Amino acid sequence: MDISTSVAVVTGANRGLGRHFAAQLLERGATVYAAARNPDNVDLPGAIPLRLDVTDPESVALAAKVATGATFLINNAGISTGATLIGGDLADIRLEMETHYFGTLAVTNAFAPVIEGNGGGAILNVLSVLSWLHPGAVGGYTAAKAAAWALTDAVREQLAPRGIAVAALHVGYMDTDMADFVPADQKMDPAEVARLALDGVAAGRPEILADDASRAVKLGLATALQD
Repeated sequence: MDISTSVAVVTGANRGLGRHFAAQLLERGATVYAAARNPDNVDLPGAIPLRLDVTDPESVALAAKVATGATFLINNAGISTGATLIGGDLADIRLEMETHYFGTLAVTNAFAPVIEGNGGGAILNVLSVLSWLHPGAVGGYTAAKAAAWALTDAVREQLAPRGIAVAALHVGYMDTDMADFVPADQKMDPAEVARLALDGVAAGRPEILADDASRAVKLGLATALQD
């Protein structure tokens, strides 16, 4: 994909990894819609603020009617409630699934016809090493990311004949607000993650593993469970 001529929509673009995506897309020559629940929080010069709450179907539909030139969608918006599956707050668990799974699905469904109508393009879903590794302490998050991984594989098959490539980004801890409890030497620079991901999409890669943790866990998927 030629990112320099793309019209990109980045969800959760007001901070963290999403802001780095938006900034680097602008540097590469793309037109960028920086989507956020409150577009007033978008402070990136050159980006077009776009109101979009991935958990609100009306908001999603309206955003697709505004960003009619879109050829590249980055499903980046996320949340981490810390809910466990056993004993955790069911409302928090539902919010994780509404954001990472149903939200990603809703935005993809809304923008797929737009991207196809503009001659095709790409979708990048921001996933996690926890799509494959499922510690019980954050079971709500890991279950939602695992579901989003399955979603990504399924829609890749459906959208390929329509000229839309679908890629997944897997990464461990990044130096963002969501991982502020993690020591700095255990976190990746989100700017580097954004660069690797955009390079991967430009090269047509269906899966981008941004760090050693993701690569190691992916390799271990065929390993039998231990007693």
